[in-house]
Amino acid sequence: MLQFFSGLLRSSFLFRPPKCLTLPHQLHLKRLKTRLKIQLSLSDDYPHSIMDYQTENKENIYCNIHTCEKEYLNAIDYIIKHGSRRSNRTGTDTLSVFGMQMRYNIREAFPLFTTKRVFWRGILEEMLWFIRGSTNSNELKDKNVHIWDANGSRSFLDNLGFFEREEGDLGPVYGFQWRHFGAEYTDFKSEYGKTGVDQLHNVIDLIKNNPNDRRIIMSAWNPMDLPKMALPPCHVMCQFYVNNGELSCQMYQRSADMGLGVPFNVASYSLLTYMIAHITDLKPGDFIHTLGDAHVYVNHIEPLKIQLQRALHPLPTLKINRKVTDIDDFKINDFEIINYKPHGKIQMDMAV
Repeated sequence: MLQFFSGLLRSSFLFRPPKCLTLPHQLHLKRLKTRLKIQLSLSDDYPHSIMDYQTENKENIYCNIHTCEKEYLNAIDYIIKHGSRRSNRTGTDTLSVFGMQMRYNIREAFPLFTTKRVFWRGILEEMLWFIRGSTNSNELKDKNVHIWDANGSRSFLDNLGFFEREEGDLGPVYGFQWRHFGAEYTDFKSEYGKTGVDQLHNVIDLIKNNPNDRRIIMSAWNPMDLPKMALPPCHVMCQFYVNNGELSCQMYQRSADMGLGVPFNVASYSLLTYMIAHITDLKPGDFIHTLGDAHVYVNHIEPLKIQLQRALHPLPTLKINRKVTDIDDFKINDFEIINYKPHGKIQMDMAV
């Protein structure tokens, strides 16, 4: 494919448009030539161009099962080399690129990255917490999972003006939107029953009964509720796709912390895909991760350079230990990660 485009660029047709073409057509060809030049120049350094996927060999369209992590590492390397330095609400600058996409083959391996140890139990507990519709960060804290502690702290809530809100009450964040979209949020102790739209239930129902539907979507982005949230959703929405007995998921993430957040997010939505595939009698297919503002915090650059030097290990597999038919019936002991042999932990501080 690269040779095709290279030949096309060298052709006299692109460099010297025929005189019979009108000016608008000539301008269009000039723009096409520029775009192709940019695409070709990026293809050597940036592995996420369409050229990586447009191939006649289907096995090469998807990353090798045990080297999918390389896509993530390549993205980090590209951001460090080419990202724009930007300020943000946290006070810690980032190097940022807008618009990236990575595809993970989750058919036979699970994308729990190996170049540093990823907190699997935290991923699992958080996903079950989302599914319960909970917005109480204390529930995770009590299980020794502290990923939401800072956003639910008294000082953080007070800084946002939530003086009357109890510590740990995050507002109508992910789980509430997944299970009660549109309902009126009061606090984390209230019972919401069947109020609002249960998007997760609707997704599963569509996968079972109308698998070709192009509207199998779940969104955490509710503009009416954003002012009530301790943190607006970073992973905004996901769409599911059924084909040849496989379930794939694409997630759009508006803000992607490549060092800390993205390894968590990749495993989290891959886990959700496994869970939904299990209860709908499908097999997991692909997880496609689409990023808006993909960034590396400047205080993560050196730790990430260490990670980039580490050798890839084979990815683990995920086993679901018993037959579950209802998404609400999953328990933490239902899941087993097999042959996870990562490198050691790399310390990176979270920007709040």
